[in-house]
Amino acid sequence: MRVLNLVTTEDARFFEQQVARLADHGVTQTTLAVPGRREYDEDDSGRSPLDYARFYPRVLRASFDDYDLVHANFGLTAPHAVLQPNLPVVVSLWGTDLLGEYGWVSRRFARFADATVVMSPEMADALDADCRVIPHGVDLDVFRPRPRDEARAVVGWRPDAHHVLFPYPPGREVKNYPRAEGVVDAVRDRVDDPVVLHAVTGVPHRDMPTYMNAADALLVTSDREGSPNAVKEALACNLPVVATPVGDVPARLEGVSLSRACETDAELADALADALEGGRSDGREAAREVSVERTSRRLYDVYREVLDGA
Repeated sequence: MRVLNLVTTEDARFFEQQVARLADHGVTQTTLAVPGRREYDEDDSGRSPLDYARFYPRVLRASFDDYDLVHANFGLTAPHAVLQPNLPVVVSLWGTDLLGEYGWVSRRFARFADATVVMSPEMADALDADCRVIPHGVDLDVFRPRPRDEARAVVGWRPDAHHVLFPYPPGREVKNYPRAEGVVDAVRDRVDDPVVLHAVTGVPHRDMPTYMNAADALLVTSDREGSPNAVKEALACNLPVVATPVGDVPARLEGVSLSRACETDAELADALADALEGGRSDGREAAREVSVERTSRRLYDVYREVLDGA
């Protein structure tokens, strides 16, 4: 099977992982990325309308090559996929492309795809059209528990403090870093040891398991998400997770010890205090449901169904 991938940012870690695992199923892939700057801005588009306009001729030319289907990854590439006349189309929506400012683009064009994939039931409700819920998977061989003291020594964190991991850039408005700061401030008088909040971004993805094993809790205060990979990766490391109830987070945390999805700041602070003093969670078993092996197989099955129906 030959697949033409369309992406906004081809080095997104979950996309790279998707490509690698689909290759294990015999899928040969070519990736075209939207031209222009690659940094995300606050609305997650990261490029101008002109960049997206310049992308379409490349997609159209490629559609005449020997591909079996085109897969638009992220909703802002969906118009380019559905407007080419030659190949069946799969569209994957990642979160902000449906729930954010440009969600209307995703809704309008995903309806013309042969199959649409979303990350969570919340996204499926927001799309209000036929779709499959297949979240990005987590590599359980990479994200796994290791001794906390050993991990802290590697990242240079003090051993006599509680460490809270915030896995996003503080400047990303939708991630609501000020709310995370407020929750941590509310916890400091309730636990014995100092509490340090770490916004860990820009480090190689291969190093994130070390940071997760060094931390005492993952704190997610996002205003909206699809299926945040950081939550699934933390579960795989048995790191307690305290988060707002966005995307599929409530489902992921259901039944996991020392992990909660909370509505209010007071609830977040209560859950974080419990997590900091409670040790590790039992989240790894829950993470098996979204292992990259399972999710990539489900995506491959979508490809096969589209081709069988073409």
